[in-house]
Amino acid sequence: MDATQDKRLFLIDAYAMIFRGYYALIRNPRLTSKGLDTSAIFGFTNSLIELIRREKPTHLAVVFDVGQASVRTEDFSDYKANRSETPEAIKIAVPYIHRILEAMHIPILGVEGYEADDVIGTIACKAEKEGYTTYMVTPDKDFAQLVTDKIKIYKPGLKGGDIEILGVEEVKAKYEIEDPKQVIDFLAMMGDAVDNIPGLEGVGEKTAMKFLKEFGSIENLLANTDKLKGKLKEKVEASAERGILSKKLATIICDAPVEFHQEQYDLETPDFEKVKEVFEEIEFRRLYENLYRAFAPAPTETIVVSEVEVKETPSGTEIKGQVMQLDLFANFEELDQATSTKSTIEHNDHLYQFINNPKAQKKLVDNLLKQRVVCFDTETTSLNELEAELVGMSFSYKKGLAYYIPLSENRDEVLETLEIFRPFFEKEDLLKVAHNLKFDYKILKQYDITVKGAMFDTMIAHYLLNPDGRHGMDYLSEVYLNYKPVSIETIIGKKGKKQGNFRDADLRTQTDYAAEDADITFQLYELFAPQLKKRKSGRTFLQHRNASDGGPGKNGADRNFLR
Repeated sequence: MDATQDKRLFLIDAYAMIFRGYYALIRNPRLTSKGLDTSAIFGFTNSLIELIRREKPTHLAVVFDVGQASVRTEDFSDYKANRSETPEAIKIAVPYIHRILEAMHIPILGVEGYEADDVIGTIACKAEKEGYTTYMVTPDKDFAQLVTDKIKIYKPGLKGGDIEILGVEEVKAKYEIEDPKQVIDFLAMMGDAVDNIPGLEGVGEKTAMKFLKEFGSIENLLANTDKLKGKLKEKVEASAERGILSKKLATIICDAPVEFHQEQYDLETPDFEKVKEVFEEIEFRRLYENLYRAFAPAPTETIVVSEVEVKETPSGTEIKGQVMQLDLFANFEELDQATSTKSTIEHNDHLYQFINNPKAQKKLVDNLLKQRVVCFDTETTSLNELEAELVGMSFSYKKGLAYYIPLSENRDEVLETLEIFRPFFEKEDLLKVAHNLKFDYKILKQYDITVKGAMFDTMIAHYLLNPDGRHGMDYLSEVYLNYKPVSIETIIGKKGKKQGNFRDADLRTQTDYAAEDADITFQLYELFAPQLKKRKSGRTFLQHRNASDGGPGKNGADRNFLR
């Protein structure tokens, strides 16, 4: 690529991002069918792909620590000595991550005896002289000392959150300092427990900020200890030598033996077959699709569906306008093409429609009956099955595509609409998916609709895969799909006397919320079903559901639940 097209260089702090990915999933680790913990690999790789998809960088490298940081341990043998043993999952992860990076043709950097921080600092400074803006991809606060107008910290968001970019002004505001380089003095004064940098005795974060405002540097502080009082004065003076040592330890080296040759950092097209081999080995099925989309060229085809324009662009799929009602002659197979998932509904490429016309509803049912697997969900006025009234239903059979059926407050009219959907609910050879399916089953039963045939409950499925974890749909979405759903409280308010009713929400809001529920549950099914099969949990799943009181599982309805 022509380096003049994009003088942005992204340098990824490998271990910081690997640890971050591992601990983000520590309560619900990702395990392969053979029991391999791939949380660290998944977290790192997912963040890498999202960075490429979002930023489209032309220059990128991943920097690892190589061996002991001898440039610092020579001065202080206890540097980083208090760190606990690296988790086994991370030790296992590194060779896989190397294989993935090599298959993606991404440079892997590291210099024996130096830390990744030093390599990143050196390259960033050299790239700055070549006119590049460098983004140091890391959550590590130490890098703030390197920030200039051309060197910034790029901090990826957690669980679908927004990224954070720290430039000069952001660092100055964060630490209440005049120059980012004062971060070195800040660390020298207060120390750093993570790296076992001792700092000044009796000085914590607040005192360090106070000293920086008054003295500007640790050297100036130590030259003016006569302005301090009492025990603090004694402690600072007694630990002056270790404070100066701490500053040396905290300073990122910017002249490590590594060169910046811009052509070596060009981001090339991956060897997709080699990536796929690694992904299949560690069972990263959905990540491959995301990787391919991150590098895929932009198609120019525009599809117009009713009042919605769906356009493929370099940054993904754009959807403009609103569908107020499904066109009676809409081609459902064409609508399927405009689907993918991102971080939230605002940034999510999706097509959610409400259908309140009986003819269009019948056409939808005809289409549902052609599917092998369909997720459905009900929206009600209450979580109490005995008093709840149906407000609407949603259906999804493809990621990013879902339909919402609003229902009347008049029970007779609701029964008329449900009669249209009876063939779907009673079709024996169509797998029906829901989250906490027993609730939906009981609600529909009150309207004389019995759900028949094969069924799959994503809540129970996750319980069998991870009994000790949380099983709520919103939580599972954030952990497994990296997607934060719309909160019901944003629609009806918090629990209490003043909480509203879903029926009071406008139709567009109802549609987005309900359709999203069905879409997410379908995606969870696609993840959990293969895992249950491989772990041979199917028999347990069947027995658990057959034991439900008055719920699905009767008359052999579960025999094909994992077809």
